[in-house]
Amino acid sequence: MMRFPPALSPGSPTRLGACWDGLGVNFAVFSANAQQIDLCIFDPRDRREIARFRLPEYTNEIWHGYLPDAEPGLLYGFRAFGPYDPANGHRFNPHKLLIDPYARRLTGPVSWSDTQFGYRLHSPRADLSFDRRDSAPSMPKCVVVNDAYEWEDDILPRVPWADTVIMEAHVRGLTMQRAMERGPQPGTFQALGAPEMIAHLRRLGVTTLELLPIQCFAPERYLIERRLTNYWGYNTLAFFVPHAGYLASGSAHELRAAIRRLHKAGIEVVMDVVYNHTCEGSELGPTLCYRGLDNATYYSLVPGDERHLINDTGCGNTLNLSHPRVLQMVLDSLRYWADEFHIDGFRFDLAPVLGREPYGFDQGSGFFDAIIQDPLLSTRKLIAEPWDPGPGGYQFGNFPPGFAEWNDRFRDTTRRFWRGDGQQQGDIAARIAGSGDLLDHRGRRPWSSVNLITAHDGFTLEDVVSYAERHNEANGEDGQDGSADNNSANWGVEGPTDDPAILDLRGRVQRAMMATLMFSHGTPMLLAGDEFGQTQNGNNNTYCQDNPTSWLDWQRAASPQGQLMTAFVARLATLRRAHPSLRAARYMHGRHRPLPDVPDIGWFGHDGTPMGVEQWNDETFHLLGVRRASIGADGAVDITYMLLNPGGSDVNATLPGPEGQWTLLLDTTQPERAVQALGPDAHDITVPAHGLMLLAFAHGGDNAGKDAA
Repeated sequence: MMRFPPALSPGSPTRLGACWDGLGVNFAVFSANAQQIDLCIFDPRDRREIARFRLPEYTNEIWHGYLPDAEPGLLYGFRAFGPYDPANGHRFNPHKLLIDPYARRLTGPVSWSDTQFGYRLHSPRADLSFDRRDSAPSMPKCVVVNDAYEWEDDILPRVPWADTVIMEAHVRGLTMQRAMERGPQPGTFQALGAPEMIAHLRRLGVTTLELLPIQCFAPERYLIERRLTNYWGYNTLAFFVPHAGYLASGSAHELRAAIRRLHKAGIEVVMDVVYNHTCEGSELGPTLCYRGLDNATYYSLVPGDERHLINDTGCGNTLNLSHPRVLQMVLDSLRYWADEFHIDGFRFDLAPVLGREPYGFDQGSGFFDAIIQDPLLSTRKLIAEPWDPGPGGYQFGNFPPGFAEWNDRFRDTTRRFWRGDGQQQGDIAARIAGSGDLLDHRGRRPWSSVNLITAHDGFTLEDVVSYAERHNEANGEDGQDGSADNNSANWGVEGPTDDPAILDLRGRVQRAMMATLMFSHGTPMLLAGDEFGQTQNGNNNTYCQDNPTSWLDWQRAASPQGQLMTAFVARLATLRRAHPSLRAARYMHGRHRPLPDVPDIGWFGHDGTPMGVEQWNDETFHLLGVRRASIGADGAVDITYMLLNPGGSDVNATLPGPEGQWTLLLDTTQPERAVQALGPDAHDITVPAHGLMLLAFAHGGDNAGKDAA
């Protein structure tokens, strides 16, 4: 056991956290309002505190000190002294051991205990009371780490946005039930980087894997008491720590190795990150880290009522990104993941919170300005979830250039259109064209629209066509949680059925929606499992279901229907790659003409003539045709024609010009139908009910179409 000096030397305030330099460890932590901060050292087995030091220096609101001869593996935590004055926003309690906000590793999960609350639970004075019990026995300890890792020849794939196909997945859910030959532990980063997983992603044409939160998170206490858990992970405890539940050995190098393998296969890794709130909850929540270090700075307080926290997130608290040190912590965290883990991008949960200054949401907020000018972060993929529960919380289309945005308008319109709702043709046309009506400004490109039909939050694609209502009883909230408005349909029977007619119809609608997703301008995002019919049995809010309800059923993937759907999705991705007109790099408005008589985009009715005002507004109108033309990298003009028929009857359609040979590339009602040349004299085609057809003009499209098949 190391011998400790009587006191720490001053050290440096320049690097926050615990930084090992080969000779010792420098500790630095921010607190604007603390009067003293102590460093607590614990024995290697985390049984007892073996030393305590006062951080001796305070520079620019950074408390710091240096412990010579300390090495990686050292266990530590902080205690902060100051006023316990909730009415003025201060909640210091030195009896509570605190996690370092910049910790790189923790010894384990939070073990919930009443001692972790700064006040006496069940006291009639509530959070105005004061709890003197030591929380250290129930708290994870921070671990000093050495981040050195040999990346060798790892190269970020840097997939162009216009070529990007995203799959959203949960590390545990994706891999928990997947059989693998080399024996990686299911549900971990080891399994994420397994050859079987990579082969599946490559077959589907996925270029970018977007992972639900992998930063260290803590399940809410009330869920643990109900024998549930926070499965999704949107409840961050430590912003620099990989979640221990996804590590087989406890080493963060497992994540680095998985990313290296994915990069070698040309697949990017995007992290879903939660910088809008922490797991400490409301003012009645526990004291684990930020609350104990400086509640009045880390969190946004209600003006004039500083006892209470602003709750723009719906999770009890809101991080105060208007403060430069809190903003610095977020940016340092992002750079850490980008630099030390070679992360390719970030999806920002409840992103309007990040851009909300005291006066409201601002495209020029400190957070956006800082990221856009950052020489490292600005090179990564940046994706915003453009809504939150706070004031002015829906901001789709209002994020600055450089950000892509999840497009819920695409989701809702596509579901309604293929359900057969009336007067959807105008809205679906805008979504197919990349939602330029909402995003085409300030030089933004179609890729700014992250198109989705499904995501972790909501029904799976199978459930969208199988359930008219949510079925969330297992969540323990009387089935009232999750959205009640899903724009779904069960097509005759709620849930599973053996009726072949209903199964056929459900399959048609699923494939039509998936084809709409893959053939629309913008960035398509698949939900893992939709490619083979994953179901959650009607649960549209599986945030607390760490069980087969949420885990992908790979036996379903191996079934004949699962294999058929997987092959179909792979075919869609191949067609998208083969045809530049399906993945335009710039918005099409019908003003540019790749050929003399062919604008870059045009909309047609069943008679092959351009859509008129009456057709756009006709409630009974169902057939929509979109012709797109673009010039590929080889200089050839690529022309495709997509016909969409959400109605219950077949429709005869006339093909628009140019005159020449059309080739049928895809019929979603017959997923195994081969490519078919229609011949130079073909002018009409029958579009099946609940079906989508994709055709290509022979000029530069025939060979590509055959390859795509």
